[in-house]
Amino acid sequence: TVGSAQTPSWPAAPIRIIVPFAAGSASDTVARLVGIPMAGALGTQVLIDARPGANGNIGAELAARAPADGYTMLLSNSSHTISAALYDRLGYDFARDFAGVTQVGSGAYFLVTHPSLPVKSLKELVDYARARPAQINIGSGGAGGLLWVELLNMVTGIKLVNIAYKSTPQVAGAVLSGEVPVATMTTVQSFQQLRAGKLRGLAVSSPKRSVIAPEVPTVAEAGYPKLESVTWYGLLVPSATPAEIVGRLHAEAVRALAIPDVRQRFDALDVRIVGTTPAEFNAFLKVDLVRWRELAGRLTVKPE
Repeated sequence: TVGSAQTPSWPAAPIRIIVPFAAGSASDTVARLVGIPMAGALGTQVLIDARPGANGNIGAELAARAPADGYTMLLSNSSHTISAALYDRLGYDFARDFAGVTQVGSGAYFLVTHPSLPVKSLKELVDYARARPAQINIGSGGAGGLLWVELLNMVTGIKLVNIAYKSTPQVAGAVLSGEVPVATMTTVQSFQQLRAGKLRGLAVSSPKRSVIAPEVPTVAEAGYPKLESVTWYGLLVPSATPAEIVGRLHAEAVRALAIPDVRQRFDALDVRIVGTTPAEFNAFLKVDLVRWRELAGRLTVKPE
């Protein structure tokens, strides 16, 4: 039990994990997979609190303003370091207001199409879109998907019209219904539709092929290595949270990630478990912030 004059017998109340994206999103799934086993080890409830909106920034601002007592965590992902690069004004300062607990895992994007679109590879999509500039819509969800589509346009020299949705489940619904013919989706969101043949996978943004859809080539294999990009998922707390509490949360999160059933479920979602220390995660976040700021400076992205 963590205990001091400031933090007696912690935890003495339920712990909340704020998920700043919609229920059913990749972040929501990841939060539940790690949070539920943490509850048993900590001897308290772990509540999943979905607060979607504004590319994850509504929930992040709520978490940033929460008391730094270990009872509020944020299930963050790449969208937050990307937002720090894209938005001039936010209701919080990501680098200042948060401290890392652990990087839970990493994933990737699939570039997918509705089967009605007459393309079966990334090269075919590039050729098809080049002949139809600004005529093909592509759905994206969250700041990460938004920026990756801009990167796709920049690297390939085509002009897909970026339709930004508020969440990845909305993107899935849009491409499955044919509302948009192309979309970028996380592996968590798209693998079931790929398996069922409801979507066609053109490429995956990770350096290696996906274990859940190994038939889909990487962007490098498709001829566009500059499109490589991975998404990350991690647990954060308000930056003033006592170090001993951060250490306890880290220990229980890593312990949860080592449970065989949890590992298998992450594998099934094609999310690679990471489990870094707080110091390692904080160092990673600094590098990621710089990376996206450099990229955003070269792109003409106008966030909603």
